[in-house]
Amino acid sequence: MNRIMKSEIEGNRIRLLFCTFLLVSLAGMGISCTGNQPSKANVTTVTSFESQTDLQQLKATDARASLTTENVTNGQHALNVEFSNPETATIELGSGTKGWDWEKYGAVAVDLANPSGKEIEVGMQLDTEEPGAGPGHWSARYSGNVGPHATVSYYYAFGPTSPIANGMRGGPPTVAGILPFSMIPGADRPVTANNVAGLKLTFQHDADTQSVVVDNIRLLPPFNNDGIVDRFGQYTHADWPGKVHNLQDLLAQKKQEEADLKEHPTLPDHDAYGGWAAGPHVASTGYFSTVKRHGKWWLVDPDGHLFFSMGIDVFNVNPNGDAYTFVTGRKEMFTWLPKPGDPLSKFYSDDKHVVYGPTHAGQTFGFYTANLERKYGANWQKEWQTIALERLRAWGFNTIGNWSDPALYAYKQVPYVATISIHGHFAHVPSGNDYWGPMPDPFDPQYVAAVNQDVGEVTRPHRDDPWCIGYYVDNELSWGGGTTDRTHYGLAYGALSADGKLPAKRAFIKQLQAHYGSIKQLNKAWNAQFASWPGLLDQPYQPPETLNPKMRKDFSNFLTLDADQYFKVIRDAIKKYDPHHMYLGAKFAWRTPEAVGASARYCDVVSFDIYKSHVDPKEWAFTTDLNKPCMDAEFHFGAVDRGMFHTGLVSTPNQHARAAMYKQYLESVEALPAFVGCQWFEYYDEPLTGRAGDGENYNIGFVSATDTPYREMVESAKAVSAEVYRRRSGE
Repeated sequence: MNRIMKSEIEGNRIRLLFCTFLLVSLAGMGISCTGNQPSKANVTTVTSFESQTDLQQLKATDARASLTTENVTNGQHALNVEFSNPETATIELGSGTKGWDWEKYGAVAVDLANPSGKEIEVGMQLDTEEPGAGPGHWSARYSGNVGPHATVSYYYAFGPTSPIANGMRGGPPTVAGILPFSMIPGADRPVTANNVAGLKLTFQHDADTQSVVVDNIRLLPPFNNDGIVDRFGQYTHADWPGKVHNLQDLLAQKKQEEADLKEHPTLPDHDAYGGWAAGPHVASTGYFSTVKRHGKWWLVDPDGHLFFSMGIDVFNVNPNGDAYTFVTGRKEMFTWLPKPGDPLSKFYSDDKHVVYGPTHAGQTFGFYTANLERKYGANWQKEWQTIALERLRAWGFNTIGNWSDPALYAYKQVPYVATISIHGHFAHVPSGNDYWGPMPDPFDPQYVAAVNQDVGEVTRPHRDDPWCIGYYVDNELSWGGGTTDRTHYGLAYGALSADGKLPAKRAFIKQLQAHYGSIKQLNKAWNAQFASWPGLLDQPYQPPETLNPKMRKDFSNFLTLDADQYFKVIRDAIKKYDPHHMYLGAKFAWRTPEAVGASARYCDVVSFDIYKSHVDPKEWAFTTDLNKPCMDAEFHFGAVDRGMFHTGLVSTPNQHARAAMYKQYLESVEALPAFVGCQWFEYYDEPLTGRAGDGENYNIGFVSATDTPYREMVESAKAVSAEVYRRRSGE
């Protein structure tokens, strides 16, 4: 199967865009800088690996490091890191007997070249002695992707001017063309860099990937965050095509787009739901369902037409949503904020979200919503709903994605997925890698009650609506994963580390009793010394980091038991309260085979969030064996060539490359037999200074903060959507 699903010419064009990333200036990407522009002043080299002496303080784990003259970005040599482990590798650069004092700088940057045809994920950490640093004093690991045949520069920020210290994931550029690493939620403490003992780079890679090239580790100037946001929520110190300079620009854009939408309201060959009107007719339930034809899964719309879901998430402009940013404690960042009595002051809101940076609660402001009123007038919300739905249909989308405004559903113009989150006071099980929080305990009767309460309430208005595709329940839960016993079987470790009050532990011990009968047999299998079953149940137990084969089998059996219980409880509730619509799963960001297998047994569609440049057919071949349709529920990529500070989880050099990657990504999903759609995250860019909840400020929208569509993305979406049905069906 052709991985990129495009002509070789198109593939080479995308690779060329990546390879030339560091050579593309801001001017070349359509940006001109003014005022506080990025500069190379005060950039100090730490090492560019010019001689064998530079390798003396280097430690390589699961890799071999040597000098190379290939992919050099500074000087005559670079560091070639050859992988000896099929999945991970690490290099550590020590500072010697005296720590590095980087206090007067703002970030440390590195150039990374990927000579392979597969993505590499790179993480960076600093060895500090500050309170709160992890084992070995390593700071939080931030990460970024290096695409196939790409060369990318990333920075790791620290100190009081850093983005993290000021409520953002990425900050205004200090040197052009260097991207911020992505950070993990919870890493909310700025790193103090006055005594850095070392720097660590970790590489997660495909088994076929042989090496990565590292070069030009250098220190960047401090960030200047003063006056970086204009009255429209845009970056003040650059210009680019489509930037809004005044109200007349907004109104002119509105007029032009209205004419475009009137001339091209929808794509041909699509029925009212967005299904394949010209394609074969199949049996319909009157609601959305699934069918397998000629080895490929499809959704079926209520009219009986084959349907491939192409959607966008987060059509939602409420004050607690992704469009609002904190102003409390950060007013020096903004050149304008509405004063009391200004009509736009209505877009202030109070927020109690925990956020890193100078404040944990206070006043937020919605530049995006303020711009909507400027553009559409006092009735902006109704106008926004109308234009958003018109855009979806004209751009080739047929699904309103997750976390969207329910008011859009009532228009009956675009099918939608509904969102259910389970709330309540019930037990949880820690996995040791609880990204958004520990897992709910599905054996807790209070959890079962909470599921029935929330499912019953959310499904009530959708039960008889044919425009509803189905329900996502929960989001990116901490199932576990990875290559070690501790990460893969984390939920089993977490259950055993609790006492007998935890329902999941009681279920685990009951399962072990049924299998072994006597505690003596368990002790023999586990090489343990438990006095009795009640003793094992009541006392917390910490299993060894590496399990023997029998323990590994028992832990796997518990993961299956736990996942079966979780998905069954929710499946039963959905079918009880809404037998017409599909259960779309829990959106795996991390997964184990046990959890995915359980999802396939109980869900109508198995859903994944896949943040990559494309969906690799080799990596995702297992989905065919599930014998269930699958959904790619979240993906995105971004660029920083139009005034934004962060690309999101997958980076591209500019908007043209971003649009090319969108087409490549959609075609890679279409080519997989199990997948029935994919949904982009999200509709609009996050605020330049970070959304209130966690500081994300990603260029991941189809529209900017001024409601200006990214034309490259729009045209790419139209092109791929116009061909999706004939291409997927093999015509």
